Amino acid sequence: MTLNAQYEEIGKKFVEQYYLMFDDSTQRHNLVNMYNSELSFMTFEGKQFQGAAGIMEKFNNLGFQKIQRIITAVDSQPMFDGGILITVLGRLQTDDDQPHAYIQTFVLAPIGTSFFVQHDIFRLSLHDTI
Repeated sequence: MTLNAQYEEIGKKFVEQYYLMFDDSTQRHNLVNMYNSELSFMTFEGKQFQGAAGIMEKFNNLGFQKIQRIITAVDSQPMFDGGILITVLGRLQTDDDQPHAYIQTFVLAPIGTSFFVQHDIFRLSLHDTI
């Protein structure tokens, strides 16, 4: 059981790097390097994807051209296996759509002296109200 003492710094730097790549359509393809070919899982708006290729296929089929994002909070916790749990709260706007709040949770798993995204859950904060 090894807790990573630098979990907050690593979490914030990861989120910054991740969204710099994701939000730039010319750089988004580089996200493949953050996921494992078999051991990464993503839930995107309730749909499940496994492995870097499946996750990247989803990213490549997103229906927007531009994205603007405001990050409200990044909360990180160390995990007993040396990994890091990260939750991001923010607001994003794609193309000319209305801005929406979102939450994204990552689990970074240690691999050597680095990490890979083992789990990624993304959900817009939309509520059905009648």
